[in-house]
Amino acid sequence: MSKVGIIANLAAGKDIRRLVAHATVMDNVKKTDIVRRAILALDSTGVDEILIMPDYDNLGYRALDGIHHRLRCQASIMDMAILGNQEDSIRAARLMNELGVGCIITVGGDGTNRVVARSCGLVPILPISTGTNNSFPFMVEGTTAGLAAGVLAQGIVDQAKAVTATKKLNIIRNGRLIDLALIDAVVLDEPFIGSKAIWDLSRVKEVVATQGDPSCIGMSSIVGSIYPVGRDDDQGFYLRLGGGNIKVKAAIAPGVIREVEIEKFRVLSLGERVEVSEKPSLLALDGEREVEISPDDKVEIELCKDGPRVVKIKEALDEAVRKGFFVSSGQ
Repeated sequence: MSKVGIIANLAAGKDIRRLVAHATVMDNVKKTDIVRRAILALDSTGVDEILIMPDYDNLGYRALDGIHHRLRCQASIMDMAILGNQEDSIRAARLMNELGVGCIITVGGDGTNRVVARSCGLVPILPISTGTNNSFPFMVEGTTAGLAAGVLAQGIVDQAKAVTATKKLNIIRNGRLIDLALIDAVVLDEPFIGSKAIWDLSRVKEVVATQGDPSCIGMSSIVGSIYPVGRDDDQGFYLRLGGGNIKVKAAIAPGVIREVEIEKFRVLSLGERVEVSEKPSLLALDGEREVEISPDDKVEIELCKDGPRVVKIKEALDEAVRKGFFVSSGQ
């Protein structure tokens, strides 16, 4: 029985960067439309069941409204308690994994995919971006995402050809793994978490990244302006901001381009660890303040290649074409 899960984050696309920069707001109406189109595409591929994470705004119910009676598959909202925070996505991903879904479609940003990655196990995810400040999810139409997830979940395409392993950063405090990041871990000269999003570059001291691209927005654009590191490269990157002979121009937020001073930098190898030297401090993971570091803490950031498995959309659909999935006889 083929199953696909959908996790849509209500909070994605609504943080403080919409006030201090020029980022677009992704409201829940738009997210509902994305989920509805993904459901319709999944149903057209012939999947048996679609499981949707519940939320306080009833996004899943609204996505199904008006189309539920037309679906051939079974589509339902999962029976689980909700708290209205990131624990909902973590719990939903864990339940979907236990229920045997073949793919999880996420609707959100880097932060959404980071928490899903903590509990989805080996289930491939197909991340749909909901903003302009994301590096991990894809800017893809929900219909296309649904088609790719559907053919993958049914085993029509070979996962070896349509799924790729990604990098991640393990956050290790006092010898214990406490969290992870998919794109970057940023050390901030701040004592308390406060608002989640990073918007004041003057407080950024160190950046450890799995990838860097000058065409992206945020900390990874700074890395990419020095030394581009691809999603599939077996490398990462470290840099320390501050006075120095190196200055780079980077898009640190939508519509915000700054000249950034770099004190030092280096390429990282898989398995390499970076110890946080700035203490006390905060650690922001994929753009969100998450970890408080005390003067006595030893915090290390480790580059690994065992991140979440991600669907390669074009490869999945191309393979489905080669298998003749989209073609039917006239008889």
